[in-house]
Amino acid sequence: MSRRVVVTGMGAITPIGLSVEEFWNSVKEEKTGFGPITKFDASEYKCKIAAEVKDFDGKNYMDPKAAKRMELFSQYAVAATKEALEDSKLDMEKEDPYRVGVSVGSGIGSLQAMEREHSRLLEKGPNRVGPLLVPMMICNMAAGNVSIQFGLKGKNINVVTACTTGANSIGEAYRTIQYGDAEVMVAGGTESSITPIGIAGFCALTALTSSEDPKRCSIPFDKERSGFVMGEGSAVVVLEELEHAKARGAKIYAEVVGYGCAADAYHITSPAEDGAGAAKAMEYAMKDAGITPADVTYVNAHGTSTHHNDLFETRAIKLAFGEHAKDLKINSTKSMVGHLLGGAGAIEFVTCVKELQEGYIHATVGYQTPDEECDLDYCKEAVKGDFQYALSNSLGFGGHNGTLAVKKWQE
Repeated sequence: MSRRVVVTGMGAITPIGLSVEEFWNSVKEEKTGFGPITKFDASEYKCKIAAEVKDFDGKNYMDPKAAKRMELFSQYAVAATKEALEDSKLDMEKEDPYRVGVSVGSGIGSLQAMEREHSRLLEKGPNRVGPLLVPMMICNMAAGNVSIQFGLKGKNINVVTACTTGANSIGEAYRTIQYGDAEVMVAGGTESSITPIGIAGFCALTALTSSEDPKRCSIPFDKERSGFVMGEGSAVVVLEELEHAKARGAKIYAEVVGYGCAADAYHITSPAEDGAGAAKAMEYAMKDAGITPADVTYVNAHGTSTHHNDLFETRAIKLAFGEHAKDLKINSTKSMVGHLLGGAGAIEFVTCVKELQEGYIHATVGYQTPDEECDLDYCKEAVKGDFQYALSNSLGFGGHNGTLAVKKWQE
């Protein structure tokens, strides 16, 4: 029999709050984190708006010397982990550190380090490139730094699946505990790619919105949607084997009950038009959880606010749920925080846990104009009630589809 896995701690650094409590209060107040890009001069860019993390200082979360040797994506992950571990009240003095692992992914790593040192290479030559370029740039360093900062010596992995990174990181951590390879896993995603090359690259793909109106920029499933808004930040959760959590008297937030993955094998950036891959990921997650489509009342959609994603994800939900799709409550957290890329699935997982806990499904903020082809219930307004299960979808460039199934905690 596979082991049960529960959530015992959560941490978040987001465009609408530097803690889970601050983030969640902002979600309930329908605050958005969108505004003009301040990290560089974006006046010549087609996209001038982003969801930046505000008022963050790594030195508030770690030793200043350690912070100096970390790029932002790693700092965000360490900060979110600090909150999650404190929240879980896990005492590492009493744990076997080789049974506490890390699964924290980043889709990109540090574009800032790459840009900075590439400029130095061109201007001053190869001998002036910083000695820490590589260990600050590579995307596994979020997981590496989390492990080093908190003394976590178990399995340490960095899943990189573009925008599915956060979901896959949590899913693989869940499997690790289920299978018996760890008692506790610190899991999540992180990203900080609001940089000149990051924005220019996604602009060139025509993936980003050119809207400069904070209220009409990230509007998933809305007929007037025109691309996603780049967000940044991190979310990290502490996953724990149920009996281990009970033995130490841990507070349990929710249970992870299912994880499903499938690939589109279709196109490098576009999801499959019929939604078959994403549908299969949802089906696998439900099968893993031992539930039927009728048991599910809520889906946290990937919902990026691009034309293709929202249309094809709607088709995927219809494919996975059949007639029941029209009874589902569907929302997109990206309507408030934008798209955190490798961090997206993790912050959306945290959102699902909070929603199940409080019986509150947030609105898809900014959703106004229905699209004939996106004809499901996308939560124009928040919904209150008793919800047992949540599915969280993530779809990534390369055709990666991942779905997590979370269950409201009951003894």
